[in-house]
Amino acid sequence: MVISLPLQVGIVGTGYVAARRAEAFEADERTRLVAASGHTWETTLKFGQTYGAEPQRSWQELVNLSHLDLVAVCNVNCDRAEIVRGALAAGKHVIVEYPLAIAPADAQSLLELAAAQGKLLHVEHIELLGGLHQVLKQYLPLLGQVFYARYITITGDRPAAHRWTYHRELFGFPLVGALSRVHRLTDLLGAVAAVSCQTRYWNAPEAGYFRACLCNAQLRFTNGLIAEVVYGKGEVFWQGYRDFELHGEAGSLMFAGDAGRLIQGQEQTPIEVGSRRGLIAKDTTMVIDHLVEGTPLYVNPQASYYALQVADAARESAATGQTVFLSTIR
Repeated sequence: MVISLPLQVGIVGTGYVAARRAEAFEADERTRLVAASGHTWETTLKFGQTYGAEPQRSWQELVNLSHLDLVAVCNVNCDRAEIVRGALAAGKHVIVEYPLAIAPADAQSLLELAAAQGKLLHVEHIELLGGLHQVLKQYLPLLGQVFYARYITITGDRPAAHRWTYHRELFGFPLVGALSRVHRLTDLLGAVAAVSCQTRYWNAPEAGYFRACLCNAQLRFTNGLIAEVVYGKGEVFWQGYRDFELHGEAGSLMFAGDAGRLIQGQEQTPIEVGSRRGLIAKDTTMVIDHLVEGTPLYVNPQASYYALQVADAARESAATGQTVFLSTIR
């Protein structure tokens, strides 16, 4: 792969993640942010002025700019597959936030297109770079045979904001839109055999929007381990919290927020969890390193695709009330 520096970059999106990407590209002399497109022309103009990017009227115009090498897709979940497809078809390398697509079939076709085009398709999963995941991987061997995991993230939001993350179609099924919850478990614990799930929404007056949602899934892994995943957000929750537990025959790991401890018999060892700040910049730098120097990335898109299949099985279970078996999909 022959790369001319600096890499010419375009961004689709003008929100928080797009801004962090733009800052990372600005800080790296190997890249130059040259184009941006957003949901409205006003936000696109403002973003372009802030980061020195030429505003484009549409993502179609952006991905077809002949001088672009790399496109970062940072917009709403439901539109990503179409934009990534357009960027790959135009011969661009692509960075995209999770989920790559709402539907697994769309994600699979994009992986195939990237391979056919010989282009990088990097699906961001910064949860793997964070302090919690790193200490989980470090201490996991001390637990012996792990048999139970429990992962809860609740976000209180009063009142619930009228934004795309509270829209069923724009965000997608809760565990699809919040795919990192599933991906953290599959990265740590392996293949999933079966999924059962229940979901509840508190609808907002506006069509498609909701005030809150709660999703509770049970994953049974092929090694016999059982994991619970709970994801909730919105105005019915009066306090947010984030808990993670792993229980093995030789010990347990317990995390409440950023406070962790290893429990083995009567002994409890405090565990310090590193900061989650700067992970988008770290992810961006690793992608640039990969394109320029050929260094390996920390995650591959096939792993994200597998997590998406598991999350979609949770969606199917919630819709049908039946357990969904996945042993043949990996």
